[in-house]
Amino acid sequence: MTDWIIQTISELGYLGIFLVMLAESIFPPIPSELIIPFAGFAAANGDLNLFGVIATATIGAVVGMLPWYFAGRFFGLDRVRYLADRFGRVMAFNADEIDTAVHWFKRFGPVIVLFGRLIPLIRTLISIPAGLSRMSLPVFLLASTAGALIWNTFLTLAGYLLHEHYEVIEVVLDPLSYLVLGLVVVLYLFKVITWKPSKARA
Repeated sequence: MTDWIIQTISELGYLGIFLVMLAESIFPPIPSELIIPFAGFAAANGDLNLFGVIATATIGAVVGMLPWYFAGRFFGLDRVRYLADRFGRVMAFNADEIDTAVHWFKRFGPVIVLFGRLIPLIRTLISIPAGLSRMSLPVFLLASTAGALIWNTFLTLAGYLLHEHYEVIEVVLDPLSYLVLGLVVVLYLFKVITWKPSKARA
């Protein structure tokens, strides 16, 4: 995967960054920790502009979040509540818990989206509850852009400053991706084991 990312950015420049970041936001297995540091390294070599890399990466990331956001809005909360009560143990949540999550998301949604953009795997999944809670599109875009801008600036500057040793960033941050994935799996299994039907269903 690393070779494909490097080749895409090397051959297509800013368009390559946009396309790879677009794919990263849609498909979580493609990590930005591999993409942006190399683009920062290319900027340090003079092949790309530092601010252009940050801007292009951020735009690609935000555009890539939109399909998940609109999928959440289109699918709708009522359908998810119905499925949660009908196939709740598989989903690991019942309708009451979904209502609670949506309530909290409506109150703190922009903050959750902003900080969610800084966490591997979560940065993609966070768009779905944003759509389900019908967060306004301008607010979603603003929070997503702010979070993506912070993360992409950090990774780009790291690659820029480390220069030819940019791959060190992957070595440091890659375990974080596995840690988050492991925590998600453990939480899911815990919810499956302890699942109970909602009050209405019971």
